[in-house]
Amino acid sequence: MTRFAVAIAIALTSLLALSSCANTANGLAKDGRQMGNAVDESTHRVLKAGQN
Repeated sequence: MTRFAVAIAIALTSLLALSSCANTANGLAKDGRQMGNAVDESTHRVLKAGQN
């Protein structure tokens, strides 16, 4: 019974670690999209200022 409990504990710990990684990856993707939008907006402002 002890081996079974250890196996369950390891499985739960692994699932927790994997879910944390997924949350981090989703956050990084969101930050990347926001950064891309910010760079696009800045580029448009610079180009627009250069036309004047």
